[in-house]
Amino acid sequence: MLSYRHSFHAGNHGDVLKHWVLVTMLDYLNQKDKPYWYIDTHAGAGLYSLKSVYSQKIEEHLGGIGQIWSNQSLPESLARYASVINGIDSSKNRYPGSPIIAKSLTRLSEKLRLFELHPADYKKLRDNSGKDRRIKVENEDGLKALKGLLPPPTKRGLVLIDPSYEVKAEYSKVINTLKEGMQRFAIGVYAVWYPLLNQVDNIQFQQRLEKLEGMKWLNLQLRVDNATGAEGMYGSGMFIVNPPWQLLNNAEENLSCLANLLGVEGRGDFRITDSGNL
Repeated sequence: MLSYRHSFHAGNHGDVLKHWVLVTMLDYLNQKDKPYWYIDTHAGAGLYSLKSVYSQKIEEHLGGIGQIWSNQSLPESLARYASVINGIDSSKNRYPGSPIIAKSLTRLSEKLRLFELHPADYKKLRDNSGKDRRIKVENEDGLKALKGLLPPPTKRGLVLIDPSYEVKAEYSKVINTLKEGMQRFAIGVYAVWYPLLNQVDNIQFQQRLEKLEGMKWLNLQLRVDNATGAEGMYGSGMFIVNPPWQLLNNAEENLSCLANLLGVEGRGDFRITDSGNL
């Protein structure tokens, strides 16, 4: 599967899709005064240097956030995402992961529960989270720990599931986690990031997601290259259960923009599907 350390890939096209969706969802949750919990099952280190040896080795951010930074005519929703990223580090030398984005957008009344198994990234995540009393960082398997947190005391929550998919079994674990999560917390918002790969397990996973029953879901895919003949990740997707209406309303405009900006030599494309009951 993927050989994955996020420090190599920070700010790439997958991050742009994932974090645009995350910002939109957090803004939606913030429209109501009632607090919520943010749960990140695979939080990573939280903040990544774009000047590090890892990032400079393959410079994936140049084809991702770099294209966003250099564009002055973004749709409103993507411009909002760009402003959040710039607000965290205006020098553009670092790119924030999902927990730091969530930290910057959540309010004093919210709670954040962050999980990271890799010992080095766990330590960095604790350091990057600071002494914020709203945040609890755990060196645990987030998929296993999730069911013990649901439903959150606030009865409102956003769960981000973003594994590396290095091990084939992670596909089934994600499906089972969604099913169990919905049984415990049916009104929660769940967002699953996944790569697009020319691999049987990956293709079957996409099909299994769209066959989940009893859920309202939106599936957004961004392709930056042709799938035919691609050896690595040619795009990524976000599968959202109980999606905010803003995502459905502006998905086409923003994905079309991303496909044009991030597509390799004009080969960008996108796909939008939903459960039909939104």
